[in-house]
Amino acid sequence: MISLDGKVVAVTGGASGIGFATVKLLCTLGAKVSIGDISESGLDTAKEEILRLHPEAMIYTAVVDVRKRVAVDGWIVDTLRWGGTLDGAVNLAGVVGRFEDLRIKDFDESDFDFVMDVNLKGVLNCMRAQINALEGKTGSIVNACSISSLQGVGSDAAYIASKHGVLGLTRLGAIECGSSGIRVNAIAPGIVDTPMLRKSFETRGEISTDHTALNRKGKPEEIANLIAFLLSDCSSFITGACYSIDGGWNC
Repeated sequence: MISLDGKVVAVTGGASGIGFATVKLLCTLGAKVSIGDISESGLDTAKEEILRLHPEAMIYTAVVDVRKRVAVDGWIVDTLRWGGTLDGAVNLAGVVGRFEDLRIKDFDESDFDFVMDVNLKGVLNCMRAQINALEGKTGSIVNACSISSLQGVGSDAAYIASKHGVLGLTRLGAIECGSSGIRVNAIAPGIVDTPMLRKSFETRGEISTDHTALNRKGKPEEIANLIAFLLSDCSSFITGACYSIDGGWNC
């Protein structure tokens, strides 16, 4: 039985999609959750909904742009003041590119920089602050990779490169932090029914699930279950791993 009772967990991208589903589950499992997200209105809505479902939930929210080191460092410091400690972190904030179906030879540099800043530099900023906050104690960090971390999927150089980079940071983090008792793992979702995916479909067209073994989209709650497991003591001998959770895309 997974329990996170009394654990303080910091979650980026927690106002919607997989992040929101994760925050809801963590609160159900007894965690105190600090949510960092770039959308103030999204944070307000998420907190209101969680407190409606779990009036006893302990939630701290902060508007955070993960591209900015000062903002991330400040959020983690404030989380420590609020919760008294940090036991785990989930780095889910991410974006897809603004342009569709661009080959490397045609890729727009500004779009590449934007995606890399959020998806890769953002994770670096978060991991650095979280590892420093966890110094001297055990803990678990979970990063959001993607099926695109494991394959060259489609024509989106920025997204694919950023997610491969997150996998590299995850593995390096596991090596560097293992002797300190800090575990670092990643999840690699496939097609998951989230607001970001639906918005992407509007401009890029829908992606079929016919090529996956289960032939359906994932639910945010299914991804949250894996994240909770990796945060918990049930995964105490797991680090440096990247778990595919893609309905059988990467078979």
